[in-house]
Amino acid sequence: MGADVGGTKLAVRVETPEGAVRADVEVPAAGWEAAPVDRAARWLLDHLGRAVPSGDEIAAVGVGAQGCDTQEHCAHLAAALESLGVPATVVNDAALLVPAAGLDHGIGVIAGTGSIAVGADPAGTVLFAGGWGWVLGDEGSAPAIVREAAKAALGAYDAGREDDGLLSALLAHYGDPDPQTLARSVNDEPTTANWGPAAPAVFRAAAAGSSLALGVVDEAAVQLTALVGRLRGRGARGRTVVAAGGVLVGQPLLADRLRAHLATAHPDLTLRLLDVAPVTGAVALARARHARP
Repeated sequence: MGADVGGTKLAVRVETPEGAVRADVEVPAAGWEAAPVDRAARWLLDHLGRAVPSGDEIAAVGVGAQGCDTQEHCAHLAAALESLGVPATVVNDAALLVPAAGLDHGIGVIAGTGSIAVGADPAGTVLFAGGWGWVLGDEGSAPAIVREAAKAALGAYDAGREDDGLLSALLAHYGDPDPQTLARSVNDEPTTANWGPAAPAVFRAAAAGSSLALGVVDEAAVQLTALVGRLRGRGARGRTVVAAGGVLVGQPLLADRLRAHLATAHPDLTLRLLDVAPVTGAVALARARHARP
């Protein structure tokens, strides 16, 4: 079984050891918390159990989960699953991208509800960069793009600049009549559920020619490129950046800007948008775990 636990959904794929797909489902990830690990393990097995076809047994599980942001945390969650009788390998959800792409080495970058970059050094130590949450960071994620867009639009308003389309796009999304009300709409509910859905409005403003919106998207790409650079500076292997997440895959402008900035900063790297579900990588981890003694 493979499980991809993101900020909003849980994807589960069940395959036989020979590769025949037995189930492939997506359900809301409501209630997921990566810690404490004992509770997280029970949550996973409860949800995974519902996807197992009648008469089948779980031989091994591969899990890629948001919130598993250190190698130690991943190991502890895997141990908690194994204590409940299920052989398991656990990684951060971004670490699913490289095996899902059929690669042994590379850097995974997710930008969706959150964002993070994951790689590994020659010793196999997992390396993380970013993923600090939408209030502090999560560069390129939907909530962070809205955070930066609101700051840019309100800053331009303070400076007496004419709206170039970004402010009106945000006002329309939130149904607000003026900048003051917009600020309350954003500030009073600082959650991914409130901020994230406004991201398409920022991209629409950029497509319509808003220089402020374009600047927000470009800076998001700069920051994602910086995450890759930090991992490479710590020895991350691979020549491919495998990208996924609703914003990177669903908004070509961000992917194009990331590709451009990577070409400048790291010309030896290739950006590849993942064209299969990341849960494919979780199944590969489960199969490898099943093959171990």
